[in-house]
Amino acid sequence: MAGQDAIASGGQELSAARLRIAVARLSRRLRPTEAAGSLTATEVDVLVAAERRGPIRLSDLAGFAGLNPTMLSRLVPRLETAGLIRRLGDEEDRRVCRVEATAEGRRLLERIRSERNDALSKRLEELSPTERGAVVMALPVLEELAERLQAPGPVGGSSR
Repeated sequence: MAGQDAIASGGQELSAARLRIAVARLSRRLRPTEAAGSLTATEVDVLVAAERRGPIRLSDLAGFAGLNPTMLSRLVPRLETAGLIRRLGDEEDRRVCRVEATAEGRRLLERIRSERNDALSKRLEELSPTERGAVVMALPVLEELAERLQAPGPVGGSSR
């Protein structure tokens, strides 16, 4: 087996590309929700970041959400007008603007998460007991892998 992304394991090949594609497909297919209405996936991502990290500086929000500042400067007013986030001044530095999710924004995110959880739960119920067991067994490893990928720096960066 050539390449660093393949590891022989119990007669089956674990491919980094295959895992990445499966996770991305799951994520993409869970994104559309009725609760989100006309919000784009990027707007929902910005709202999630503002909820999790807020109050957060716009420059930090751009980095956390993986957006350039110009794109973020277009999205924030839309979310603010919709009443989902609010801008806050910084007492120490008036040039700094922070944003956080409003109560309405947090309620919307809860509805989106609930809708996604319900959709996934229905599909999990369709799996055989053995398949569900395999998913349950994989969860701790996937959670740990997600934590390791959260380390600072680019994903493809060296760990040295």
